[in-house]
Amino acid sequence: MTQRVVAEHFAEEQPALVPHPAGPCSAVLTVERRVSREGMVSVGGNLYSVPDTTRRRVLEVQNHPREVRIFEEGRLIAAHPVIEGKNQRRIDPQHRKAPPPAAAPDPKGPGIGRRPLSYYDAVGRRLAAGDAR
Repeated sequence: MTQRVVAEHFAEEQPALVPHPAGPCSAVLTVERRVSREGMVSVGGNLYSVPDTTRRRVLEVQNHPREVRIFEEGRLIAAHPVIEGKNQRRIDPQHRKAPPPAAAPDPKGPGIGRRPLSYYDAVGRRLAAGDAR
């Protein structure tokens, strides 16, 4: 303890003080995160999606005050608003590939043949009798 009066000490230091910048502070926390099997990275107790086309399993994540930015090899691949709270998910629908459309069966093609129920009845009777022809 210096036993000095605060006001006197401040008066001595005041000429050396400089003002803070007028703009907002843009402190950024940069970390590496592993991509889960579901295509998500964990930041601050929440999960954020990455594109299905992501090749690397470990990505650089920048945690800005209002946004989470995810980079692969220095290239921005995803940006999400910060989720308030914990144990929540944010999935960008553009990050997920649409499943390929199911091919409609060709009505003129070979397809699956139809058999009468009597056919299956006969097969069942043969199997029950031990005839494996």
